[in-house]
Amino acid sequence: MLPRYENKLNEIRGMISVMLSQIIQSSEETLKAFETDNAELYEISRTYIKNIQVDANKIDNEIIKTFALFGPEADELRLLVAYLKMTNEIDRIGDGLKKYSKRLHDHCMGGCDMSVLTNAIVQLHKTTINALQYISECLNNIDSCDADDTYRKVMVEESKNDDLFSLMEKELLNLIIDANELAVEYVRVLGTLRKLERIGDRTVNIASLMLYAQKGGELNLHN
Repeated sequence: MLPRYENKLNEIRGMISVMLSQIIQSSEETLKAFETDNAELYEISRTYIKNIQVDANKIDNEIIKTFALFGPEADELRLLVAYLKMTNEIDRIGDGLKKYSKRLHDHCMGGCDMSVLTNAIVQLHKTTINALQYISECLNNIDSCDADDTYRKVMVEESKNDDLFSLMEKELLNLIIDANELAVEYVRVLGTLRKLERIGDRTVNIASLMLYAQKGGELNLHN
């Protein structure tokens, strides 16, 4: 491919990297807000990703223009398809993270006793941050990154994520049974924590897309 095409790919990858960095910053601020019980940090966390959908649409437009201008084939086509799907996954992570941040703040301000879940929530949140950081590191060092290794690391974090969520789900179900008038609120807490569990799934999808872009093969993503 022509150098112009390579420059365009680098530009698109840079835009994706910035969007991913904003997701990580937002996630870290949300975790800090929860750990320190700081309402202001919840608000700050959402400012990082307030334009995430607009940013994703800009990247998609650049990818579509690249398809039209250069008519890529084979490996180049596979890479652009991976980037196009990747922006969708990152956009949906951002949307889930915004909802998670808002709802977690509401739960902490409400009548639920979150203390029994605090450690597990922190660990659950850290698994998603770790997975996102692995992906970011690979994307920023694309020429030397081993997508297989990144995929394995992300899968380890997603497995921890699933285990932690299962434990909290059982704990919350017990709380729901005993909570009486707070039962509905604990059901909402469970729904909120499921947002983090779904973010874990989406990090696997992104790692799968990076592996597909580098190695080819069959692509299977979580719904």
